[in-house]
Amino acid sequence: MMEDDFIPVRVSVNGVPHRLFVEPRRTLLDMLREDLELTGTNAGCEHGSCGACTVLLDGQSVRACLLLAVQANGHEVMTVEGLALHGRMHPLQEAFWEKQGLQCGFCTPGMLMTAYELLQQNPDPGEEEIRSALSGNLCRCTGYQHIVEAIRLAAQRLREEAEAATPSGTTA
Repeated sequence: MMEDDFIPVRVSVNGVPHRLFVEPRRTLLDMLREDLELTGTNAGCEHGSCGACTVLLDGQSVRACLLLAVQANGHEVMTVEGLALHGRMHPLQEAFWEKQGLQCGFCTPGMLMTAYELLQQNPDPGEEEIRSALSGNLCRCTGYQHIVEAIRLAAQRLREEAEAATPSGTTA
C-alpha cells in the first residue's frame, strides 16, 4: 500500500490519546494488538461470535474484530488493560482470581469487559442478569458458574466500596 492509502485515526485507549495511520480495512482488534501492543484483547473466532475480543467503545461493549479502526476515530476505547488502576487489579479481576472464574484464560478479557459494562449499568445484578449479559461470551472451560460467582462477589465489593466512600447521612 502507498502512504496515501493510510487514514489518520485519533483515539483514546485506556485514557491515553493516540494518533495513528491505519489501513482502511484494519480492524480495531489488529490496531490494539499490533499497533498499540495491547495484547490483552484476544482474537478468537474473528466473526464476533465468541466475545474474546470484547472492548468498550465510549462505555458500550463492541467486538473489536468486527469494528474497523477508523470507526473508533474520535472515541474512547477501554481494553482489559484499562481495568487495573495504579498497579492494583480491579475488583472484577480479583474476584475472577479468587473464585476461579478462569481456567485457560482465553475468554477472560472479554468476560471481564462484559462484566464491567454490566456493573456500570447495574451495580447489583442477579444471577439471571449476569448470565444474560454473558450470553455473547463463550467459555469452553469453566461452565460459567465460577464466572457468575466472581461477578457477584465483585459487585458486592464495589457496592461496599461505594458505601464506604459516601459520607454518613448523605445519599448517593
